[in-house]
Amino acid sequence: MSEPLRVAQIMGKWLGGGVESVVMNYYRNIDRSSVQFDFICDSDSTDIPYDEIKALGGEVYLVSPYQKVFAYRKALVKLFREKKYQIVHSHLNTLSVFPLSAAKKAGVKIRIAHSHSTTNKKEWKKNLLKQILRPWSKVFANNYFCCSELAGRWQFGNKAYDEGKVFLLRNSIDLEKFRFNDDLRKSKRKELGIPEDVFVVGHIGRFMPQKNHSFLIDIFKSLHEKDDKTLLVLAGQGPLFEDIKNKVEAMKLSDSVMFLGQRNDVSEIYQAFDVFVLPSLYEGLPVVIVEAQGTGLKCLTSDKVSMESKISDDLDFISLDGIDLWTDRILALRNYQRKDNFEVCTNNGYNIKKNAENLLEKYNALLGEN
Repeated sequence: MSEPLRVAQIMGKWLGGGVESVVMNYYRNIDRSSVQFDFICDSDSTDIPYDEIKALGGEVYLVSPYQKVFAYRKALVKLFREKKYQIVHSHLNTLSVFPLSAAKKAGVKIRIAHSHSTTNKKEWKKNLLKQILRPWSKVFANNYFCCSELAGRWQFGNKAYDEGKVFLLRNSIDLEKFRFNDDLRKSKRKELGIPEDVFVVGHIGRFMPQKNHSFLIDIFKSLHEKDDKTLLVLAGQGPLFEDIKNKVEAMKLSDSVMFLGQRNDVSEIYQAFDVFVLPSLYEGLPVVIVEAQGTGLKCLTSDKVSMESKISDDLDFISLDGIDLWTDRILALRNYQRKDNFEVCTNNGYNIKKNAENLLEKYNALLGEN
């Protein structure tokens, strides 16, 4: 029996974010007898699931953080040559220029740049770097992937997208795992100590500027003043965690905001929510929105999030201009009845079982072309 193809997945800093979740979803569901993933991560990563990756047959290789560009590229060139990868698949958005330049130098035939996000003017420093690097996105890559049309057009340009040169690989999930289950909802709320008559506003995401947690706290403050039987549940970690926690304390909301930290049971956490709120400054196509809709939750997100995120009638977009807009919409959902969205999400292309097969076919097609 021949050895499976090994694909180098360039992850950057593994910090428990959405991109890592997406790649692991594909890895768990792809035919691993045909293809295996090796994960190339920065040495300052914090949440790499070593045991699971090893159990699935993969390897993890740590390299210098990408901020140390020369050491980073040198380590990658050496690794790519030693392992003789035929495919390097980078998930670093515009920063993919660095690992893919190393891949080209090492003679890797198939070099994939994968766009998972866009940008926003409020993060002008980060935006400036993205804008500088964006023209380089196609210099060292010879294949382009994206999670959404918006992300694909933003990074690779309208011409490339319209000519069919960008492969759309949706942020798919295991829909069976996220299917709404009322018994699980009750047991999870009991485990978390949440009474049945409390209305839970939920959010899952890294504590970083893009996710706009500060605005979310302002929304909840207004909501809680109008209805004190409300609870905000936040899952995730990140550089702004302590800042947001301090803001909650300053607003005297500590008894009404629950910080869960990084979790490995997010499919169950969604079950405990009554509404999912994502006031992001920008997104490509966030996996949390797919997951939340998969559980039948009513979802409210900012109009800065890709319209492609709407895969069911349970998602509404709201402007970031006013807190009352959000508060009123949330209050109106007090008696919202969740439903089973399995078929809807499957029909709209978000079933990981099918899309993992599509990814394997794409890898094989690229090998055939080369």
